[in-house]
Amino acid sequence: MKHLQLFVLFLFSCPTLFAQSFDSPTQVADTIEEEYSDQEIIDLNSGKAVVEESAVMEMLEAVSNITYFKDIYLDIDTATMNVYGYRSDEIPVFDDEVYQQRIEALACQTTIPLTYNTHVKSFIDLYANRLRKQSSRMLGLSYVYFPMFEDLLDKYNLPLELKYLAMVESALNPTAGSHAGAKGLWQFMLGTGKDYGLKVTSLIDERYDPVKETIAACQYLQSLYARYEDWFLVLAAYNSGPGTVNKAILRAGGVRNYWAIWPHLPKETRGYVPAFIAVTYVMNFAAEHNLYPTNPGLLLHGTDTVMVREQVGFDQISECVGVPMEDLVFFNPQYTKRIVPATPDNPYSLRMPMKYALRFVQLEDSVYAYKSKAEVVREQIVEQVKEVSDSFTHVVKRGESLGSIAKKYHVTVSSLKKWNRLKKETIVPGQRLTIYRSGAPMAQVGHQQAKAEKSTKSSKSGSSTASTRTHTVKKGETLSSIGRKYNCTPNDIKKWNNLKSNNIKAGQKLKIKK
Repeated sequence: MKHLQLFVLFLFSCPTLFAQSFDSPTQVADTIEEEYSDQEIIDLNSGKAVVEESAVMEMLEAVSNITYFKDIYLDIDTATMNVYGYRSDEIPVFDDEVYQQRIEALACQTTIPLTYNTHVKSFIDLYANRLRKQSSRMLGLSYVYFPMFEDLLDKYNLPLELKYLAMVESALNPTAGSHAGAKGLWQFMLGTGKDYGLKVTSLIDERYDPVKETIAACQYLQSLYARYEDWFLVLAAYNSGPGTVNKAILRAGGVRNYWAIWPHLPKETRGYVPAFIAVTYVMNFAAEHNLYPTNPGLLLHGTDTVMVREQVGFDQISECVGVPMEDLVFFNPQYTKRIVPATPDNPYSLRMPMKYALRFVQLEDSVYAYKSKAEVVREQIVEQVKEVSDSFTHVVKRGESLGSIAKKYHVTVSSLKKWNRLKKETIVPGQRLTIYRSGAPMAQVGHQQAKAEKSTKSSKSGSSTASTRTHTVKKGETLSSIGRKYNCTPNDIKKWNNLKSNNIKAGQKLKIKK
């Protein structure tokens, strides 16, 4: 009962809580006692327990795996930021009164009712003391994402402080994914993402697109506020879903107040709002805690975006342009199968280190036409499988000859000898012969060889039997797409038409030789 009394005192120590919810502290105590055992009440009253149950620690640990922080692209002068003269290894700790005063000061600058309690304190300890390295990385990543967040939050008339929600959700890791299936900076589940216009197919997952997912998050937060008109209830619903919050409100007697429904929420959601308040505090008072941004490297100004206008694989881009595969994968997690499903009418963006972006633009048509090593191997395997599937075995019967067998299967005797590596036409009963069906690659070997020999002789004699036709360029066509149509390369077309670049325009006449 002692722990129960402490919990009730904690609840009523927060200003304005339960003013419209319960008639007396006894009613609060009776309600909690009916729902929870003594041990559960101890856990509810323990800020540390709430921290351990949250998904925040998992996301903070994941942000440690981003490799690009080691690269130097931004000069962050931490010495200038250290206005309090702390030692590099010093970890400042403050009294509750200091934390409360600072958070009250922040609350005066926003419509979100920031408060301070033991759970918030536990998350402050997590961000400012226990996982300082990860918090410094988040500070660095804020330079990358916060300008975009603030522009879109302002566009949707939302509190700018909601940018800190992404820190709770993903620790600003653009490739973040949870065990429950949430993805991206704002951790959208599949169904909710589709409800707010994020495309998810077998090739693309727009929950990993920072801009599109931020727009979806703004729209979702806007709709939740229209429903609850209370930012803490909005945050709880964002984390656990409106259905869960509605059930908690009912179990609390219809009270629409986060702290009132707090005991009825899932364990992870109980820590969600305290984590949001804590990270908002730490990011605003980072220097007071001797915390400074870690250089985000390539993530800040070291990348550029190009537009892709034809379907292309990461392996083609990597081999043709030289951009490391790990860079393409990290900066473009929305392409889940490492394929950009673009068309001239529906181009897609692709992000890569800046030095490779210009090279991609210069080699764009060649990239589309390029066959990667993996693709060549795949084609060879398909061809081999096709040859095997187009063949069968004939067992020679008494009285049969190569001539009669060739006639039966509409092939030539010379083909039978070639396929079975026979030097003579002598065969014996029981002998097994491989026969290729008409139209199979091996069945046309003689024809192809003869065609190749004829082409070689024509080339050597200097005579040209090639015919020429004219192609009129249509809107959206490229040298690469035209080349595929006529089974030639972009360089062939440039040579036939004396073109110095890959640029063509609709209505232009091009010579195509066969």
